[in-house]
Amino acid sequence: MIIKVPDADNFTATTQFILLGFLTRPAFQLLLFSVFLVTYLLTLVENLLIILAIHSDGQLHKPMYFFLSHLSFLEMWYVTVISPKMLVNFLSKDKSISFNGCMTQLYFFVTFVCTEYILLAVMAFDRYVAICNPLRYPVIMTNQLCGILAGGCWFCGLMTAMIKMVFIARLRYCGTPRINHYFCDISPLLNVSCEDSSQAELVDFFLALMVIAVPLCVVVTSYVTILIAILKIPSAQGRQKAFSTCASHLAVVTLFYSTTLFTYARPKLMYAYNSNKVVSVLYTVIVPLLNPIIYCLRNRDVKMALKKTILCIRSGPGEDGGFSS
Repeated sequence: MIIKVPDADNFTATTQFILLGFLTRPAFQLLLFSVFLVTYLLTLVENLLIILAIHSDGQLHKPMYFFLSHLSFLEMWYVTVISPKMLVNFLSKDKSISFNGCMTQLYFFVTFVCTEYILLAVMAFDRYVAICNPLRYPVIMTNQLCGILAGGCWFCGLMTAMIKMVFIARLRYCGTPRINHYFCDISPLLNVSCEDSSQAELVDFFLALMVIAVPLCVVVTSYVTILIAILKIPSAQGRQKAFSTCASHLAVVTLFYSTTLFTYARPKLMYAYNSNKVVSVLYTVIVPLLNPIIYCLRNRDVKMALKKTILCIRSGPGEDGGFSS
């Protein structure tokens, strides 16, 4: 379905795209639908439980868990931007998505990806202050500063996505492009454009470099300093306790950065390989599912709070004495 655009070149602009998704047999499509549906629902439940646990347990009202609740909230929306449309396409023969729908999906997806990069760097900075400046930690990481840092993460994500969209949405997409992907991402859109996309690719590369490289430098610097500080602790028990406070975050950072770094450093080049979809599944489906599990397995306080929250939900709100807030 195309509409005429009156300009000098008299070209026709697309109003929809075709998302090819995973090209498999119908029976396997049903299997994929079941697997991804369960994964999506588990991701929502896991992250929602973490948010409820942090909100209800007064012992978790600390900067570390404040940022963790933002991460869980972010990842609930992060997977929701992609999964519902992907699940519908598994069962439907019509795999089209409107131009506006595609650009909306891309905008929010880029927003959440960029926000997560910066939020993970902020969480690394929080761990640096907690371990390297423990006496000044309450003075530095105040509620006001935590609010500013969290708000700054969301603002940077929104603004970065907006700038990228200005250049990507104005590209010409002729006819009804067939996108060999399961959602509207930057790389497939750059490749199906019927005009030179070098300017949009350059802007995207520069912004991706800023959003990835700067937070990555913060993360690496923070953890190098943390490692040096931990090695100076005389007792083995003290070193283990200090490391346990940042082990889960380090695992989450490693997972997220390793699966997204090469994809968004050179998006157009990465799209040339069929492995792009496999890598995308890792950071759009698997990582959001694993993050809450990692935090629960490595953090006793979160595990205890989750047990209380689950017991409270099972017993009903009127049968429990409540938690401190």
